[in-house]
Amino acid sequence: MTEIHETLPVPHETARTPEDIARLFVARANARDLDGIAALYAPDAVLAFPPGSSTVGRAAIRAVMARMLDHSDVTFTVEEPLPTVRYGDLALTSTKSADDTGTRVQVARQQPDGSWLRILDRPESRPE
Repeated sequence: MTEIHETLPVPHETARTPEDIARLFVARANARDLDGIAALYAPDAVLAFPPGSSTVGRAAIRAVMARMLDHSDVTFTVEEPLPTVRYGDLALTSTKSADDTGTRVQVARQQPDGSWLRILDRPESRPE
């Protein structure tokens, strides 16, 4: 008799601080871990990417990331963080872009379990 073993997904590390999200994003993007990237976003999150448009929802964000990573051999790096601004369970995070596209800006929300997820993400913002 053949035994069937169910393979359970490996749980991803959760962001324990809003600042953790950038580090986890970089690690997962470099590993091409689409499920791990999507897990950093709230189910109804909004990503301002591709430039000039909005991508809404975790599944749509995963699909956009798949297209971006499929057509790119770029290696991501953790960028210089700017000070985080907090208001209750919300946090505004930002980094100076290493690729000279301006400042990256995100809003994260603390979850009931204490972890943090992105709810708004603007990965490219060129200064005027």
